[in-house]
Amino acid sequence: MLTIADVSKSYGTRTLFSDVSLFIARTDRLGLVGPNGAGKSTLFNLILGEEKPDTGTIEWERGADFGFLPQESAPAGEETILHIATSGKKLEPTEDDYDIDYTLEPRARKILAGLGFKEGDADKIAKTFSGGWVMRAHLARLLVAEPALLLLDEPTNHLDLEALLWFQDYLTRYPGGLVVISHDRAFLNALCTGMLELRAGTLHYYHGNYDNFLQEKEARKAQQAAVYKNQQREIAHLQTFVDRFGAKASLATRAKSKEKQIERLKEAAVEEPEDELRRINFKFPQPVRSGLKVIELKNVQQAYGSHVVYQDLNFTVERGQRMVLIGPNGAGKSTLLKILADAIPIQGGVRELGYNTICGYFAQNRLDNLKPELTVLENVMELRTVENQLTEQQARAILGAFLFRKDDVHKPIGVLSGGEKSRLALARLLVKPPNLLLMDEPTTHLDIPSIDALINALKSYDGTLIFISHDVHFIKALAQNVLHVHSGRLTPYAGNYDYYLDKSKATDARAAITAGFTDARPKQSATAAPVAAAAKETPKSKTQNPKSAAATPNQIRKFREQVGQLEKKVVELEAKQAEITAALEAPETYSDKGKFHHLNRELSTVVDEITAATAAWEEAATKLAEMEKE
Repeated sequence: MLTIADVSKSYGTRTLFSDVSLFIARTDRLGLVGPNGAGKSTLFNLILGEEKPDTGTIEWERGADFGFLPQESAPAGEETILHIATSGKKLEPTEDDYDIDYTLEPRARKILAGLGFKEGDADKIAKTFSGGWVMRAHLARLLVAEPALLLLDEPTNHLDLEALLWFQDYLTRYPGGLVVISHDRAFLNALCTGMLELRAGTLHYYHGNYDNFLQEKEARKAQQAAVYKNQQREIAHLQTFVDRFGAKASLATRAKSKEKQIERLKEAAVEEPEDELRRINFKFPQPVRSGLKVIELKNVQQAYGSHVVYQDLNFTVERGQRMVLIGPNGAGKSTLLKILADAIPIQGGVRELGYNTICGYFAQNRLDNLKPELTVLENVMELRTVENQLTEQQARAILGAFLFRKDDVHKPIGVLSGGEKSRLALARLLVKPPNLLLMDEPTTHLDIPSIDALINALKSYDGTLIFISHDVHFIKALAQNVLHVHSGRLTPYAGNYDYYLDKSKATDARAAITAGFTDARPKQSATAAPVAAAAKETPKSKTQNPKSAAATPNQIRKFREQVGQLEKKVVELEAKQAEITAALEAPETYSDKGKFHHLNRELSTVVDEITAATAAWEEAATKLAEMEKE
């Protein structure tokens, strides 16, 4: 259907790829992956005819058509959602076509419904919808038109999980071919029968889905490394002979022969395997230590018009938790995250930060985290404070870790891709590291190497993490607790995502992210770790626990305040310890022996106080957890 032969493309002195060749048949389902800047979108542009190759040819089979979905669509106008969805096919007869497809509109409405549009949305003006929903309409247009080949550039970025699963299922039955750029491993695994990797200017083909690609890639890399090692060993052996005997007349002929052999080996030698160079690489600076109670919501009310999202919501987050929020679309996951982040005002109740809590919010809409009127560099420099005298050199170093280098830092926000906006939003978090990190779909727009880098950074992050994601790989790598959100109710699971799948009896790890389990709350065992408080529960009566009467809400509140005071004392003592230690590390301290001895005695006293205070806090915190479980 499509033949790419010896295609090369460069921009100035930079060569994206050279001598790329590929044949795509009508039944092929290919995933296209590669590091940032490798040229994936450029290859699509060449196939579409929007750019010309420097060398080589791109030829379509006669009669073959294609449909393309970019990462972003043009602004919508006065047309309806239905008009966009049907614009890929003719609705009216022409001189050459007297057949009207009367199934077109019903098919379009069905596809729009599958992609998440509600009844009546199809007839509404497109510009009244967000850019993400307009992208869904354009995706519907492609599916309605049914071209011979679909070219999709990150098609899942604007889909919630329910729409994504519908779309994925639809594509499994799609009659044409498919080439997709995607960061979604599960999506690639479900659809692709072959993988294309654009790396270091070369296009590599792998059989199977994404998991097969990873295995085969590692096998190829190991094989290449072994061949390279053997070749280098042989070259070194021959060179030793030349160096030793080249000057001897009796062996000069043989030495010359060995030199020619070395040249032939070097010409035929494979290259040493290299890792991709352009990938983000960063670590979150370790934040200041928060109190045990990081944040608490008390009797929170939240509604959108007549739709009540939360009624008398009580929720507590404790230091060190790594929690994923899951549940059906519209259940209130993003709303809960926004309430915690203070991104929206609560309509009732109290939002209370714990001691020393610094909150960082990574919004689903990346522009909520950025200043659109500023450049990339200015978006980092504007975080400069009296306490943090950030220099331009330091800002450039942070941005460099996220692939913003040289003149890239002067780009206006408006020209950035979705991936670049995500990387910039992450970079801003490094300037003032929070100890409570709230992330809404952080993997959206990031490529797979960037997602892996984010996972590694978050694994070493020492703060508290609460996030929403539809990426099972991301969830399983990071979540230690699961909080199921449904119908205004929060159901905690004191274990990781596999624990949740087991307790909820879910049969599909991906679909379970948006499942509406309402009665699957596991029984808390005596050994289960305490998790954050969920929705209000009625205290157990004396008849339920004959051993002892349950504490009253007022008693629990007072005891919680005591625990907080103890914890505050520990934190203050630890700060004092750090201050004394810093003084002892200063060279000028040792010029005054009296000061040195005084600091040593003070440090010894503080360490003893920390030990005692920590023991008291731990005992009280344990008792509080038991009281709250009753």
